[in-house]
Amino acid sequence: MVREAIKRLLEHGGHVVETVESGEAALALLGQRQFDVVITDFSMPGMQGDELVFRIRERWPDQRIIMATAFVEEYKVFGEASGRVDQLLLKPFSYKDLHDAVERVLTQALSFDQNAMPPILEPPAPEKLIPPPELQ
Repeated sequence: MVREAIKRLLEHGGHVVETVESGEAALALLGQRQFDVVITDFSMPGMQGDELVFRIRERWPDQRIIMATAFVEEYKVFGEASGRVDQLLLKPFSYKDLHDAVERVLTQALSFDQNAMPPILEPPAPEKLIPPPELQ
């Protein structure tokens, strides 16, 4: 559901979006086509997001990558992808946060520092979150 929601938000912003259900499927699709940006989650079943990022960087070092996570502390400590993503997007995030992350990554120079944390878009304050219509 989250993957489909993100897809719809990005399509609403004019982007063409492909989604896959796993890190393995993402690697297979990247082997067939070129993408402007990859958005992945840190915590996934099967291949974790940091492993996916590592494997992407091995084969496509210039691929732009955004990693979404609700577990920033675990990411900082255990994430092998620390300096390998272009943008870290903390959950929960708003449409504007997602849009800003994609735009920032698409317009920045192609380079990353493997020893530095990526820029982090902080989640909105709880009072700024808009509840879904069924909860209003």
